[in-house]
Amino acid sequence: MSEELGKIEKPTVESFGKARKLLFIPLIFSPPEPESDFFEIVRRYWDEVESHVAKLELKLGNVSKIYHELVAVGGEEGANAIEELNSASYRIIQTRLEKGAELQLIEDFDLLTEFMDWSRCLAIGFQNQDVFNKIYESYLEARSKRNKDIADRIDESLPEGDIGIVLMREGHQVQFPQDVEVFYVAPPGLDEIKRWLRDRERKLEAELDNDSEE
Repeated sequence: MSEELGKIEKPTVESFGKARKLLFIPLIFSPPEPESDFFEIVRRYWDEVESHVAKLELKLGNVSKIYHELVAVGGEEGANAIEELNSASYRIIQTRLEKGAELQLIEDFDLLTEFMDWSRCLAIGFQNQDVFNKIYESYLEARSKRNKDIADRIDESLPEGDIGIVLMREGHQVQFPQDVEVFYVAPPGLDEIKRWLRDRERKLEAELDNDSEE
């Protein structure tokens, strides 16, 4: 009997080994009153994320642990906080929670608020270089402590062979444990969002240049 053409065998879970696995999902927020075209782009992105994660789960197995940055509470209280923070990412985790996955706490409240406060200080802008240097050093120190704490919490809570989801903003600089296989979830909608933001920034810069010339 001839082999069926075009048939692709699904890889077994065993073929991926027993290492811990982490699905990294770039965390995208919509502005409170988004422009209609950007809102649709973000909506498509999250639809694509759900589809991508579902396909990975078919190959790897079901997600057992969920991590979400900027939320310093766990369990049901943490899920409610995520829903209030970003309803789109909440829909992603809600599906897994209903299947038995656990929401794990990866943010220490004090470290998170310290990091955010120094970030706000930097956003103000300074006239004195010495003041800026001191603020920036404090910001870097807070970021380093927070990143290490996040990595440690993932390391301690993700058992061998388990699969986790982490939702974080890109550029986080967290060093995940070396024995964890990280799968970067980057559907086409992510590039579309980045292009929209670049185009928007160029338009704003052009408008500022025109205003200054006038």
